[in-house]
Amino acid sequence: MRLLNLGLAVFLGLHLVPAIPAWRRALVQRMGEPRYKRYFSLASGVGLLLIVAGYALAERGPQLFVPVAGARMLAPIVVTIALILLAAANMPTRIRAALRHPMLLGVLLWSGVHFLASGNLRASVLFGAFFLWAVLDLVSAFARGSVRTFVPQPKYDLMSVGGGLLVALVFMVLHRVLFGVPVVPFSV
Repeated sequence: MRLLNLGLAVFLGLHLVPAIPAWRRALVQRMGEPRYKRYFSLASGVGLLLIVAGYALAERGPQLFVPVAGARMLAPIVVTIALILLAAANMPTRIRAALRHPMLLGVLLWSGVHFLASGNLRASVLFGAFFLWAVLDLVSAFARGSVRTFVPQPKYDLMSVGGGLLVALVFMVLHRVLFGVPVVPFSV
């Protein structure tokens, strides 16, 4: 569990830096924008690898609460929507223009439904941490008025929906192999 916690601290801690503009500005001033982005990306990658390895190696731990049956049933649909939102987050989509922060909303949906569908300590730590981070970052983004302006282009909405659906289908099929839990009848 220590490795998982370390990975979460590194990854999510780094991702809180942009939510505090003074910290980000100070780091960019000290390092320069390109170097800041390189180090941020490298450290984020390390944090993500630690999360994956830590989750795989950690024991499930005690069952903290009874999983919500409705969450398990709705998870494939909710996660599909979350993946579409994640795909729309970095493209000039109408989805992004309407929701402002689709990545954070996608993380909220993904982590929230997984948290409710699991109930064990390991899953609760992972999904609870991501949920809490997304809430904090979303509150910060709205407080800062952090919205980029762009002209939405419908082709990117189609790409987001298509890409999100494709990734969701792959995860549904491989979920048992990757995570040990079948989520749809056609899981391998």
